[in-house]
Amino acid sequence: MKFIEKSIIDNAYTYGTYRQLIDDLFAQNKTTGNDHSQAMLNYTKLNLSRMNRLDKKSRLTEETIEQLDKIDRPVTWLVITEGWCGDAAQIVPVLNHIALENENITLRFILRDENLPVIDAFLTNNARSIPKIIVLDTETLEVLNSWGPRPAEVQKLVMDAKAEGLKTEDLELRKQISTTAAEQLHLWYARNKTKAIQQEFLKMAF
Repeated sequence: MKFIEKSIIDNAYTYGTYRQLIDDLFAQNKTTGNDHSQAMLNYTKLNLSRMNRLDKKSRLTEETIEQLDKIDRPVTWLVITEGWCGDAAQIVPVLNHIALENENITLRFILRDENLPVIDAFLTNNARSIPKIIVLDTETLEVLNSWGPRPAEVQKLVMDAKAEGLKTEDLELRKQISTTAAEQLHLWYARNKTKAIQQEFLKMAF
């Protein structure tokens, strides 16, 4: 049994303040975390575009809405994320749409690199992969379940690419494999239209 400290929840961002944080930092040529390199800024710029699009165009399925009606006690969904994370940009706007459908759901966000003890309790294959969503009982802050960093099908794509990259010592080839995998990942998200996120997350959210 795990619990999240109340101070972490009290200091967490709402979706609105999380989005505003990323916007404000980017206006200063910064992103979340300590790495403000051009590469990280480029990732953040893409993510702002992705989140803006999903904020406007995400649609919940009828199955999702039916499932949400079954949540009849207060729960908190605590999302561990960063502004430069591509998977987070594809997922967190969908979580916001879902949470808005049921008043029993409180959605909050914390930054991974400012909360390493938290992410270290929820590693994926011994890695600090994000986003990670922790489902909590709102009253006790007991951890009920967790999900992330991405739907199973696309997680396999990423892990297969990492395994392929480890087979070679050619750094240029490794970079090419990584770039191709990233392109395939975001193409998959676009084609799936958030359905897998909704289905997989809600299956474990109870």
